[in-house]
Amino acid sequence: MSSVEFTPRALLHLLFNGARAIDVVETAHKLGMLEALEAGPVTLGELSQKYGMVPGRLYKFLDCLESLGLVKREQKTDALIEARYTAVPGLRAAADKVVGPASLERDREKYGWRELHGHLPEVLRGERSMPRESFDWPPQTPEQVAGFEASMAAGLGPILEVFRTHGSRLWSAGQRLLEVGGGDGTLAAHLLEQHPGLTVDVYNLPATEALVARTRDKHQLGARMGFVGGDFLNEPLPRGYDAISFVRVLHDWPAETARELMKAAYAALPSGGRILICEEFRTPERLTAQFFWSYFLMGVDSCVSRLREVEYYLVALKELGFRAPEVLPGPFELVVATKP
Repeated sequence: MSSVEFTPRALLHLLFNGARAIDVVETAHKLGMLEALEAGPVTLGELSQKYGMVPGRLYKFLDCLESLGLVKREQKTDALIEARYTAVPGLRAAADKVVGPASLERDREKYGWRELHGHLPEVLRGERSMPRESFDWPPQTPEQVAGFEASMAAGLGPILEVFRTHGSRLWSAGQRLLEVGGGDGTLAAHLLEQHPGLTVDVYNLPATEALVARTRDKHQLGARMGFVGGDFLNEPLPRGYDAISFVRVLHDWPAETARELMKAAYAALPSGGRILICEEFRTPERLTAQFFWSYFLMGVDSCVSRLREVEYYLVALKELGFRAPEVLPGPFELVVATKP
């Protein structure tokens, strides 16, 4: 989003003032100022009049946004009222995602990250871990299962977008999809609503069946949305499907396990069947978005949470025998390959 490159010292200044920085962004977002800035250039005088603000104070407020690399100021002189500002493209949409009322960051606050805060030396030495009652992997209690699946469903926006973008080439009437590790069925429900000729079975731990049933009833999908309980670490994947998908599943496991799951998909698919992999592939943008989980999961050894480059999946699929693996672009890229 921002093209500003910070020196280490500048970046650390901003990180130390993180709570104050978020206060500034939240305020601009709530006031609707980001829309005016993104439509800019707009002068400080115009903003001051529009929002009833003291110009000298607004100048300092905009300095805060500029220091974060979110706003550009045109004048290099000591202009005040005449100074012109423009937000970087996409700022309002990004603020909706990060500081808006339905933001993932707010959702993540419910997790017990404070168990680790201030104790990272002990965590890194293996002397302190996340208590199992706070977070276990895979989730064990009904409360843990429900909380985790709800959190995953909250972050489906970019994934839904990439499936929506490429839907016409992914699905045809009468096809059956097995969604491995499909959470509470939220993704399956959206796919079924967009593609009336598709049927989807969610394959997940038996403890999630009630969650999937609730989603099916909420969307009134009837027999088009099914559930298959099982453990993909210890059982072969079910057969009889035209496609098998892994959506934010493989990065949670060691490379050997991820490869075995792709191999299991190859064994389960018929000739002409397709594998679909939608992951948080390793990029600078994804690493920043993953910061919370990288921090939190330092205290959970049973969850690998390892972002891998997309090339890892492309190479593995070829080696396992899949034909013509390709990457379909989107906010979350989608890897598609076919069994000969």
